Amino acid sequence: MYYLGIDVHKRDSQIAVLDESGELVAEQRLENDQFDDLAEAYAGSKAAFEATGNYYSIYDTLSEQLDVHVADPRQTKAIGTAEVKNDRLDAKLLAQLCRAGMVAESYVPPKDIRELRSLARGRKRLVEKRTDFKNEVHSLLDKYGIKYDWDPFSVKGREKLQSDNLDLSPVGRTLLDSFLAVIETLSEQIKELESIIEETAVSLEETQRLMTIPGVSFYSSVLIVGEIGEIDRFDRSAELVSYAGLDPVVRESGDSRTEGGISKEGSKPLRWILVQCANVAVNQVNDPYLGRFYARLKRKKNHQVAIVATARKLLVSIYHMLDRKEVYDPPGVTA
Repeated sequence: MYYLGIDVHKRDSQIAVLDESGELVAEQRLENDQFDDLAEAYAGSKAAFEATGNYYSIYDTLSEQLDVHVADPRQTKAIGTAEVKNDRLDAKLLAQLCRAGMVAESYVPPKDIRELRSLARGRKRLVEKRTDFKNEVHSLLDKYGIKYDWDPFSVKGREKLQSDNLDLSPVGRTLLDSFLAVIETLSEQIKELESIIEETAVSLEETQRLMTIPGVSFYSSVLIVGEIGEIDRFDRSAELVSYAGLDPVVRESGDSRTEGGISKEGSKPLRWILVQCANVAVNQVNDPYLGRFYARLKRKKNHQVAIVATARKLLVSIYHMLDRKEVYDPPGVTA
């Protein structure tokens, strides 16, 4: 049995190999598209590397012949606190942790879940980019002192922006036209993705169940399922709440115990979409279960505290729905 530690970079990786006794028996630098030979050479051994932006393809290649452990970078403290850091030491430390069975593992979703994540996160990034360029338009109009009480991105607003009545310099006009063109392109791409997302949501049992929740749409259901992954990896709803970073930070000192804000650890996209869904549920579709909870808490706390707590309560419901394969049927709510 050998133990491989792999320090993964964008194009290549540093590999350290330990034997059963912990002795370093091999070191090498390897291009990331050449892991097939490594997997074959050390078939049946164990390997560990940290979760990075490009680790999926390496994991898929190695896991066919090796027992692969993907380390959570936030918890692999031996790497982060080393006084001297370089690729060779990082790889060796990972190999040592693998040999000792001390790798703090990160969840590796199956390929179908990865596709859901990519689809939903991709749409989110495009919307954020479009918002950036819309802000550029607002900033440009403000820079030229143009006052407006209309939506620049409505049909009539776009007509006004493209008219010759705006007091813009030639440079200002060029920039405005460029920003609007980018916004139009992004909107077309977002629309295409949303069509795929809708088809995907309709085809999956998990997303269909989630869409029985008032305020959960095609997009939010796909994002939620993609970020959660396989529900059976959580034994309790509290574990899922912690994974989403919606668990309160608890401080204990002697006999005193206080709860602060949420931890904000784990999946940021999941936390974000749950808050969005909670806002829709209590402010637009008037879900009685979540609405009553939010209203009761809002009387004691501010909106932000109340809506985050409501998002946490929503996530607990989602856990039980996915775990039990049930549609949304909260207690105390009659049809």
